[in-house]
This record gives sequence, C-alpha cells and structure tokens, in this order.
Amino acid sequence: MNRNVARGRETREQFIRVATRLFATHGYDGTSIEAVLQETGASRGSLYHHFPGKEALFLAVLQDFEVRVIARTLDAVEGMTDPVEILKTACLAWINQAGDPEVQQIVLTDAPAVLGWQRFRELDEQNVLGEFRAVLGAAAAEGRIDERHVDVFAHLVLASVNEAAMLVARSPDPAATLTEAQDAVEEFLNRLLS
Repeated sequence: MNRNVARGRETREQFIRVATRLFATHGYDGTSIEAVLQETGASRGSLYHHFPGKEALFLAVLQDFEVRVIARTLDAVEGMTDPVEILKTACLAWINQAGDPEVQQIVLTDAPAVLGWQRFRELDEQNVLGEFRAVLGAAAAEGRIDERHVDVFAHLVLASVNEAAMLVARSPDPAATLTEAQDAVEEFLNRLLS
C-alpha cells in the first residue's frame, strides 16, 4: 500500500513538473492536456485520477509556485526582527521574483485569467494577507503605526506590491520596470511606516 501511495505521489509530482514547464513556456491557453500526457508518457486515466481537468492541474502548479515564492521570501527575511524591515524586505523579495519569466507567466498573467480575479485574490489573501497583518500588528505594538489601521494597511500593502509585480510582468522591458517598481515600493513603504 505504501509503495502505491509513493508511486501515486511521484506521478502527481511529475505531472506538476511537466505542466509547470509547459505552462511557463506556452501559457495556459497554449498548453494542452495532450502535450502534458505526451511529455510524461502517462495515460489520460492517470492524469484524471490526480486532476479532474486542465484547470485543476494549473491550480496545483500555481499552488506549488506559491509555496516556492513564499519560501524564497521567508529566506530573504530570515533572522530579521524589526517588523517594518521584515515587511519591506518581503515586499521587495516578491517584486524581485516578478522578474522571473515563469512567475510572470504562471502567477501574474495566467492565474488571474484562468481562476478569475476573485479566486486569485482569495488565494493571495490566504497565503499572504495574514502574514502582513501579523507584521503590521507587531509594528503597531511598537507604536510605529496606529493599531486601528493594521487591517487596512495590510490590504493596501498587498494590493500595492501585487500591482507593482503586475507592472513588471506586463512590461515590454521587465528589467527596467523591476528597478522602478522596487524603488517606488520601498519609498511607498517608507512613507507609510515612518
């Protein structure tokens, strides 16, 4: 039984790896289930055992990406204790990742289109908003911001950094836009939290 579970997990992970590469290269619309099956060598039944359809496969790819993005962001703030510096560093780390073509295609271009803006936003709030609230709550406890504004500030910061990341992803010159976005977000956060 454990061998079957391990084999099933490996198959699922292989589907996600292959689909990630295909979605990143060809986008959601340019990637077919047939292409995923051809690259994996797996049967249609095997794919549908793990994912009810292409959108479910894409959601698994997106969730895997979000885990990696969050891990990189946590690495950037490791050892920091100042809540304002944690927030600034985390926001800048996310915007920096928006320069990655895979992040641009999967997270910032296809995810809102495939899932719809509301579902995309809900996932983002589940993964990030609580962390922003916690960091801003710590800043409020230190008297650096008014405690009444923690929730609204968390939403404002999340919206701001996501819009900056979207600007990078959709820019004809992502490298130049990345630098501008980082500078602007840093200035925004300095003014908001000073």
